[in-house]
Amino acid sequence: MALVQKNPYDQYKRTEISTANQGKLIVMLYDGAIKFLNIAIENMNPRTYDVVNNNILKAQDILAELIVSLNMEEGGEIARNLLSLYVYFKKRLLEANIQKDAAIVTEVASHLKGLRDSWEKISAKEARTDKQATLAAKGTFSIEG
Repeated sequence: MALVQKNPYDQYKRTEISTANQGKLIVMLYDGAIKFLNIAIENMNPRTYDVVNNNILKAQDILAELIVSLNMEEGGEIARNLLSLYVYFKKRLLEANIQKDAAIVTEVASHLKGLRDSWEKISAKEARTDKQATLAAKGTFSIEG
């Protein structure tokens, strides 16, 4: 029986996802949505609308995942505001998909990039805190900025 070689990139991505902190996972979701929206925008001009449709739907699926990941009880006003934004983005992407309007897709992608950058800063801070806690638990201390 032959061994099936797995794609090293897929293995790397699975490991990255399984070991990422919550902030990093959210950044990865934003990265995916932005990637799919960029593919949709690129396919508006050659009018390959099946590709546009599929990639907008993938971005909407990611927004749905972001919605269900919100902790409405502990997240307070921030969670409510993010929920409103995600619902708005899904609505705009629905309109963009129906109208095949690259400007709307670009608008949503731009907002997602801003949110992504904010989450990346939060994730980096979270990672530094986790590293310092691990070092402290091992009896090794580090002063980092």
